[in-house]
Amino acid sequence: GVMERLGLGPEVLLQENPRLIYARLTGFGQTGKYAKSAGHDINYLALSGVLSKLGRKNENPYAPVNLLADFAGGGVMCALGIVAALFERARSGRGQVIDASMVEGVAYLSSFLWKSGKLGLWSEPRGENLLDGGAPFYETYRTSDGKFMAVGAIEPKFYNQLIKGLGLNLDELPPQMSFSDWPDMKKKFASIFAQKTQAEWCSIFDSTDACVTPVLSFDDAASHQHNKERSSFIKNDQGEISPRPAPVLSRTPAVPSCKRDPIIGEHTEEILLEYGFTKQEIAKLYSAKAIEFKNVKANL
Repeated sequence: GVMERLGLGPEVLLQENPRLIYARLTGFGQTGKYAKSAGHDINYLALSGVLSKLGRKNENPYAPVNLLADFAGGGVMCALGIVAALFERARSGRGQVIDASMVEGVAYLSSFLWKSGKLGLWSEPRGENLLDGGAPFYETYRTSDGKFMAVGAIEPKFYNQLIKGLGLNLDELPPQMSFSDWPDMKKKFASIFAQKTQAEWCSIFDSTDACVTPVLSFDDAASHQHNKERSSFIKNDQGEISPRPAPVLSRTPAVPSCKRDPIIGEHTEEILLEYGFTKQEIAKLYSAKAIEFKNVKANL
């Protein structure tokens, strides 16, 4: 309701420009009991049902920072809605309003969880299923140097490669999908991974299809050979590293800026002048604390 109070709601603006695409990104959506309530990623994740599935066995549900609801269920799904509306407008010539709720966005992203429950993938309590830490072959393990390896050897042919790399004999182990044996197998795998460094395990598994990879820090990810070969990370003129824009388009790839990130308020005056505001109007906005300035140039 904030934009309506400002007189800039979609009904007003769409009357001025029927082709306008008006995206509304909120936590709980434009209607419903919580529509005007405050919240954060963890709250939206909780209301979607997804948070109940995340976390270790016998532990509290665990929110993976704020990636799922804020950025995936919110930002990405809203952007997808805008793209879909643009595509539709090319046919109809009409714009529309996008009601992007982070609760619904992350819930829709989790459709796989909702629809695969009857397949046996999520029939057990949290932390005891195939993909949530229950399986010994879909888990992270600590190495002798305090780092970690990620194991995702689900298919039998990949699992066989994992067993071989660990120096075990498949014939002497219980069946891969013997759920009752999973806890003991996890202990066995953990004791073996703890005997070598991360680099040593990489030398064993890098040339295989065992689906075993190192858990990399940000610094290590940027310097990893595979990521370097693809230029997956970029460095700005301040030496700061960040991911390259993705996905990569063949004909019109993104051209990332190599300048440092702007400071809040750094370009306020420049942009407002460009859009036709006078210096007097800008000064009045600043006095009213409606805008912020930040002078990053040294005054000598």
